[in-house]
Amino acid sequence: MKLEFGVDTFGDVTVDAAGERLSHAQVIRNVMEEGVRADELGLDVFGVGEHHREDFAVSATDVVLAAIAARTQRIRLGSAVTVLSSDDPVRVFQRYSTLDAISSGRAEVILGRGSFIESFPLFGYDLTDYQELFEEKLSLFTELLKQGPVTWEGRLRPSIDGLTVYPPLEHGTLRAWIAVGGSPESVIRAAHYGLPLMLAIIGGSAERFAPFADLYRKALAQFGKQPQPIGYHSPGYIAETDEQAAAELWPHHSVMMNRIGAERGWGPTTPAHFASEIESGALVVGSPETAAAKIAAGVRALGAERVDLKMAVGTLPHENIMRSIELYATEVVPRVRELLA
Repeated sequence: MKLEFGVDTFGDVTVDAAGERLSHAQVIRNVMEEGVRADELGLDVFGVGEHHREDFAVSATDVVLAAIAARTQRIRLGSAVTVLSSDDPVRVFQRYSTLDAISSGRAEVILGRGSFIESFPLFGYDLTDYQELFEEKLSLFTELLKQGPVTWEGRLRPSIDGLTVYPPLEHGTLRAWIAVGGSPESVIRAAHYGLPLMLAIIGGSAERFAPFADLYRKALAQFGKQPQPIGYHSPGYIAETDEQAAAELWPHHSVMMNRIGAERGWGPTTPAHFASEIESGALVVGSPETAAAKIAAGVRALGAERVDLKMAVGTLPHENIMRSIELYATEVVPRVRELLA
């Protein structure tokens, strides 16, 4: 598998050039334009993440991706992530097999538990079942990937006895990844099912996750599974210079971090912490040369075959995101390939 480069967005509710908050509807339309531009620029993947809260506009990722599919030619389209614990595996498979038909085979799905919990009460799930819900639904989803009659028994989701799910994939199977935030148990689960691993690196350096990549490869071998790709997802923002990138991103990053921090009991974020995350942490922020060097180091450390940058960060305006995507595709990606050659 060649090294692939993607862009992710959660549809963060952004502001316009005058600092006025956009409507959720306009943000969704902007996400569509970002996906179309990523395709035009030759990027490999465009991912849209699912949330159910005021500061993110996208809850129905497959609908947004289908709209992008109708306006693009080659880019693969996937979730980043689908919160499988609070969804139904059959419906997830049906929605993404439908997206695969609309896009002529370009659909994929990244399955995870998500970093927010709003979907659980919204859809009537008990948070005390948080772990078991994901385990059980993932086991069903992997049966659906086989695309034959499914016989499956569960406790929290009704069992299935010899039923086939439609529509089937036109060619092959649906590419499905497991998103992992950093627990060994989650890494081993991905290996157990023989599914590709997507590391969500949102704090700390990519190098810090190298032991998880090693564990995953060893676990695949012990389970007798075929080798699978490893990818990683990090927040990123590219501008012409390091100073410009940091200055443009900071006010929007700080708003997002302080809002989430207030919910979770964290202290206020500081410019020093922001600078540290750029220098040696998860943030891929800077000029094309700086971003390329950081990505190349992460790819080497993990043996990664896929890099996804989350370009939408907090209230960062759509125009900035579009420019960042352009610099990423035209300058960062070629430079990373040079550095790794």
